[in-house]
Amino acid sequence: MASILSYVPIVNRLVPNTGRTRTIDIPPVEVHNVETAAEKRPRTLKHLLKANHVNHAILYHNLEFHNHMPHILGSAYLLGADVQQLHKIYDAEAQELESWEPSPAEITQDDWKDFLGDPRYQRAYVDFFEDALALRHNYQWKGVVEEYLYEGKEPLVNCLFGGLGHPLIHLGYAYELDSREIGIEALGMAATQYNFLHKYIDDPSYSKPSPIKSSSPLELFHKLANDHRLDGAFKESGAENIEPLFREHEDIVLEYWNAWTLDDPVKDFQLSQEAAVDVVIATVPPGTHSYNFYTCHILTTSHAVRILLPFVRPEHRINLVRQWWLFAIAVYIAVLRPKIDPDNIGSGDGGKTQWDHVEDKALNGPYSTDAHFVKVVRAIKEAARTWGDVHERYLNAAVRFADDFQGWAFS
Repeated sequence: MASILSYVPIVNRLVPNTGRTRTIDIPPVEVHNVETAAEKRPRTLKHLLKANHVNHAILYHNLEFHNHMPHILGSAYLLGADVQQLHKIYDAEAQELESWEPSPAEITQDDWKDFLGDPRYQRAYVDFFEDALALRHNYQWKGVVEEYLYEGKEPLVNCLFGGLGHPLIHLGYAYELDSREIGIEALGMAATQYNFLHKYIDDPSYSKPSPIKSSSPLELFHKLANDHRLDGAFKESGAENIEPLFREHEDIVLEYWNAWTLDDPVKDFQLSQEAAVDVVIATVPPGTHSYNFYTCHILTTSHAVRILLPFVRPEHRINLVRQWWLFAIAVYIAVLRPKIDPDNIGSGDGGKTQWDHVEDKALNGPYSTDAHFVKVVRAIKEAARTWGDVHERYLNAAVRFADDFQGWAFS
């Protein structure tokens, strides 16, 4: 039987921050050190992660798609997948991945920032960070992350949402599984997916008072859905709208970005996680099964932020959440601002259906090898664990998603 403490939201088990730095202090999730575990299940995960690291590039399909192997293996493992299920996932995911290709040139300590944002250098970046792991940090991968994530006036930590946030997601699994392979891959992804979004954090002039007044991300999503200035901005839904959005409507994006001021950082982050669930689940009217592939990244990146906040340097935590909010606004507009209706989640069945049903769907259902499906389930469950779920709002959302999902909608 679970202890009484297991029913207490983990944010209620911490000592308040008394330091001067304005930050977000929440307890860390449990770290699963698969590198040193003796049991067969974690050893299996370790071997599969290493196999993926050796055999499969982090970017593929014309360097446009991201290797999700650590994401789905990690999510399934943390949901309780057994050895056979982990092998099944690996075999299914590996079918579409590609082998490493040589980069145009090697990368050195003197020029490593010169190739940021160029996916052709994925192999070179991974080699560079692995060399640093061996030669500079005595195989302590977190030391490599500390050096290269925070270095310089425009550090990588200020641009983890390139490539739909996959560098951030990757880094979250590195910390949660204490995996040096995933950690090195995450740095490689951050380097190759580096893009224009960094300037909104690096340049403080973009942060300024907003004419929009609001207290929560969900309220701002509602206002954004009804902002007629964006009517007809894009003909079709899709991530390809994100860059044109910033070129043509940057002023509107920044109004909404700056409207959320995080005056109460922990509470505000909690509200952002609630909004992230709603934007994925509550935008889907009953009977449509139209769960949007791109909005799911708003939730999975929010989950990654939750994982990483306790591990990120305190002075960068607020900006990490602000990176998420900028990304969330951009994605929501790019998919044509679907209406968020809480009634679409429903009120559940009075608690008859519990998390074991949702977990079974994630591990044994027809979409158990769909990385994004499994990640969404894991993200909602961790949010419930972090903040508590007295009214079973998270549970109802997870049940609705697990039972109703029939594949991703891309438009």
